[in-house]
Amino acid sequence: MEDENIFDNSKNPQIVSDASSPLTKLKPLGLRPRAIFRQTSMVILANLGVISSGIALGYPTVTLKQLTDTQNANALTMSQMSWFASINAISCPIGGLLCGYLLDKIGRKKSIVTISITALISWLVMTTSFHEDNLGFFIQIMISRFIIGITTGMSSAPCSIYAAEISHPKLRGRLTLGSSVATAGGIFLIYMLGYLIRDDWMTISILSGIYALISLILGFIIPESPSWLLTQGRHEEAKKILRYFRGIKSTDTYFYEEIEREYTRLEKSAVHPIGQKKKNFSKMLKKPEVWKPLSIMVIFFAFQQFSGTFVLIVYAVQFAIEAGVTIDPLLCAMFIGLTRLLTTFLVGYILDKWGRRPSAIMSGFGMAICMILLAGCTWFPDLNNIPYLKVICIIVYIFTSTFGLMTLPFSMISEVYPQKVRGQCSGTTIFFCSILFFIAINQYPAMVREMGKENVFALFGAVSLLAIVFIYFFLPETKGKTLHEIEEYFIYGKNGRPADTTEVEMKEIFVK
Repeated sequence: MEDENIFDNSKNPQIVSDASSPLTKLKPLGLRPRAIFRQTSMVILANLGVISSGIALGYPTVTLKQLTDTQNANALTMSQMSWFASINAISCPIGGLLCGYLLDKIGRKKSIVTISITALISWLVMTTSFHEDNLGFFIQIMISRFIIGITTGMSSAPCSIYAAEISHPKLRGRLTLGSSVATAGGIFLIYMLGYLIRDDWMTISILSGIYALISLILGFIIPESPSWLLTQGRHEEAKKILRYFRGIKSTDTYFYEEIEREYTRLEKSAVHPIGQKKKNFSKMLKKPEVWKPLSIMVIFFAFQQFSGTFVLIVYAVQFAIEAGVTIDPLLCAMFIGLTRLLTTFLVGYILDKWGRRPSAIMSGFGMAICMILLAGCTWFPDLNNIPYLKVICIIVYIFTSTFGLMTLPFSMISEVYPQKVRGQCSGTTIFFCSILFFIAINQYPAMVREMGKENVFALFGAVSLLAIVFIYFFLPETKGKTLHEIEEYFIYGKNGRPADTTEVEMKEIFVK
């Protein structure tokens, strides 16, 4: 950040309107170059820890061959390796609930730092697993995977919420996708390491631990979210940080009407009247602006998980083999990781151009077609004569899922919940998402054995088609809307706030 007094711009402000400002007739404050740089750079720093989550997701894929090699002293059995690959999914719900508690209790910044702390602890446990006894070795690496599962569960919400709360509405779509980009980057990074370092899982673990340490150090740089500071009654600090994220210099003493309007909206969403106790979460669940988006997002995540999005990530090598690809499975996995990473960079543009609903619907169609074609290669063997058809289907599936069902749910949890319960709702959503993640990952090998790979692929395609129906009828469009407007949507419905609703009535509605 620019200097030690970066937030200290409140001394003797010169009270003028935006019209009197030297920056008049330019873009909104939050869309000017300095503001965009500050918002983007802080979101990037916040999401560095999330890369560890992506590394954890792909780690079993690239270490499967090494850890089960019978030439090694501590070789795992296939049963042990199955638990090694899936135990992190068991602890993900713990991370989801913990993140919901921490977000409201200690704030966005400290929650983000906690992600890197747990990741670092996990890799320290993994890299110190020197046991002559096979059972002792297995227990220690399982502890490591359990801890990294907590990291994964925690990483889905804090950074997206942080990005949503500090960004201008027109930047929010792309900035809230920072977590998806970071996860995709972590997956590609671990796939690339696995491709380059095929016989040394310990070196891969050490490099992962070094990265977690770097992300932890850099996480302390980011400022807290103005929205959370308001919930703590820290009004002056909240306004200073809001001015920082809107590109105001520390020496600038102008009074900006635009910032005051935004600050007032944040206060309405975040602050309870003096003397009124904050309602508990169970009572808040009865409010339409809480239970409606919560129900929608849990179902949306169910379609995400059971359409095969994360199955393909976790079991990339095994999936490629089962699909019958003829190239090196590890190379195919790296293509999968690269495709997802490159596509994730485009998602922000796609969401801002098309909106959430059209992007999700197109994603569902693309995923369904690819999975049904993969199943068709078994049902109709003549399709196998088409060169690289299976590889193309897998890559296109990753491409289409990335700009919709894989990334959009994580982005939208930072938008659809009211400020007062955003942390708790996000944690609850991630809790259920993590349970669904565990079921999908744990049951995939058994489903292939019992149903046959072609029928599993067809099932993923059918779920993708059902997701389109759900999206069309229930998923709201949040493109270009402020967080306050989204909250009003769930209170009043598609027609919006009645024209004759007074400000006093509005305050009563949001307080009740």
